[in-house]
Amino acid sequence: MAHSVTARKRIRQNARRRARNRWRLRAMRAAVKNLRGQILHGSEADMREAYRLAASAIDKTAQKGVIHKNTAARYKSRLNKRVKTRIQAG
Repeated sequence: MAHSVTARKRIRQNARRRARNRWRLRAMRAAVKNLRGQILHGSEADMREAYRLAASAIDKTAQKGVIHKNTAARYKSRLNKRVKTRIQAG
């Protein structure tokens, strides 16, 4: 257990930051999951809107340092590829 005042403060700060990061990650994953559902069952307009929201959530998560920027780029690239394939398939 931490004994100094600064160590106790760091524990409190880390707990708040961890909670915030977990919230951001859950929000991003929910947006991606929604997009995947739209790819399977949604219309083209709904799919494009879901991709826009998912890409925004991924970018925000990477900007805050929760995920790496290359990981964000990979997510967006793969999701965009699936969207384009679905649109071309009709």
